[in-house]
Amino acid sequence: MSNLEPLIADLALILICAGVMTLLFKSLKQPIVLGYIVAGFLASPNMPYMPSVTDMNGIHLWSEIGVIFLLFALGLEFSFKKILKMGAAPIIAAIAIILGMMYVGSLTGHLFGWSDMDCIYLGGMLAMSSTTIIFKAFDDMGLRQKRFAGLVLSVLIIEDILAIVLMVMLSTLAVSKEFEGTQMLTSILQLGFFLVLWFVVGIYLIPLFLRKLKPLMNEETLLITALALCFGMVVFASAVGFSAAFGAFVMGSILSETVEAKKIERLVSPVKNLFGAIFFVSVGMMVNMALIVEYIVPILCIIAAIMLGQTIFSTGAFLISGQSLKTAMQCSFSLTQIGEFAFILATLGTSLHVTSDFLYPIVVAVSVFTTFTTPYMIRLAEPAYKAVARILPKRWQAKMERNTTEEVKERETNEIRRLWRSGVKKYIFVILIYSVLSLALIALMFYYGEPLIAGLLPSPWAGIVTAVLTIVIIAPFLWGLMRQGGSGEDVDKLWASGAGMRVKLTALGLLRLAIAAAFISYIVGHTLPRSGLLGIFAVVAVALYIFFSPHLEKSNRQMTQTFTDNLNENEQSQ
Repeated sequence: MSNLEPLIADLALILICAGVMTLLFKSLKQPIVLGYIVAGFLASPNMPYMPSVTDMNGIHLWSEIGVIFLLFALGLEFSFKKILKMGAAPIIAAIAIILGMMYVGSLTGHLFGWSDMDCIYLGGMLAMSSTTIIFKAFDDMGLRQKRFAGLVLSVLIIEDILAIVLMVMLSTLAVSKEFEGTQMLTSILQLGFFLVLWFVVGIYLIPLFLRKLKPLMNEETLLITALALCFGMVVFASAVGFSAAFGAFVMGSILSETVEAKKIERLVSPVKNLFGAIFFVSVGMMVNMALIVEYIVPILCIIAAIMLGQTIFSTGAFLISGQSLKTAMQCSFSLTQIGEFAFILATLGTSLHVTSDFLYPIVVAVSVFTTFTTPYMIRLAEPAYKAVARILPKRWQAKMERNTTEEVKERETNEIRRLWRSGVKKYIFVILIYSVLSLALIALMFYYGEPLIAGLLPSPWAGIVTAVLTIVIIAPFLWGLMRQGGSGEDVDKLWASGAGMRVKLTALGLLRLAIAAAFISYIVGHTLPRSGLLGIFAVVAVALYIFFSPHLEKSNRQMTQTFTDNLNENEQSQ
């Protein structure tokens, strides 16, 4: 028991301080997350007049678990379908805001002579507004039903997913410690590959798994199963080179599409609140008043950079995405703070030992200040708009006030153009999904299946059996790659619209055939490297069989229907 006593004493101190501070901040109608940070400061060794924690390593471990639960819960509230339904406006705005604020943050750091890694991490921290703080501010001010509030929350969802991508990229950059474009591109492609693979396989298998075990599922077993899936994905994500938080987010987003999503979210919420509180308390423990006093000038400059950068870049981003000037300014003034992801990125930089010690307390101080100012900035949006409207030339104002979204819709009323864009998106989706699945299965067969078969059969039979089994396994996906979405009423209308469109459709069809043939050629060439003309004949024969096989068509349609049913299961049950 003696080994556990310091850990238990530290936990007791953390929860007592957190309990008192959250009650105080709740009574003051301030965000509870600030209460956690103050509690962490009071319980830290940096506060000499209070009892302090003794085992910081244990606290850091708990805080890492807290990040996992926070990202898992965020994934449970996330939906890929919601992103697709939002349209282009929030996506355009979010990307423009993140790029603009990362530049502002990096530039601010460079002005103070900080290291490149400090500047990059600072840019990432400033790029992410706080979903929790904005959501609470809208709720308290009765603005949740306003149109601009819906746009802001949509942008925050996009920012959350892009923040996960940014975490992975910064982790890769921290490990390599070099700014190599090729390596970064490889990391992004690897991220996209595993994201698509996990999502498709997860949506196909996990709802089936939960349905089969539903008679055995009560609240206790469902909670344990959900956490087992979460931490299983955490381990797998870490094994392939991604962060634990990314794995937790992916599993949460997969479970969000299941019929049990709301129940899992409710069951996980107390666990998330506990470990999330420990994480935010650990953030407060990093506050060092001496460092804050020493770096008061950079802190004030960063606050000014957030206020000015968000109002300018966000307004421009929302204007570009098709919003009126008033709506754009209301949205931009709502985003002038940093929060949870800034702490997570600061923790990441500290744990990887790539950021300076002063950056963490600076970011915490900036976050505390901008959190307090958020409601006032939201209220300031309308007076600021009226002031800008008085200054702007009437011609500019009329141009900015137009509803560009409606104009875009008018330009897209041409049916053939609409059908073509829809068809291209469908083809890209089909190529992406089936290519990723085929690559994953080929890799599994070559890395694990081939050595096993080679131990049982002599050469060249081992290679032949490996090639045949690999092709058999991926054949339904190759059929979908070559033929899915290539027929139907929309395709017939496009084909009948003219020779130019027929050339485009033929080119897309040939591209799909070429990709499928490349997969088959790689399998045959890998297992039978000296096959020559026989290999070419084998590739053509296999491709033709797959293309015309009614059995593979049936298998593909069944899998597609199961995936679609699982994806829509949550909506249909409501």
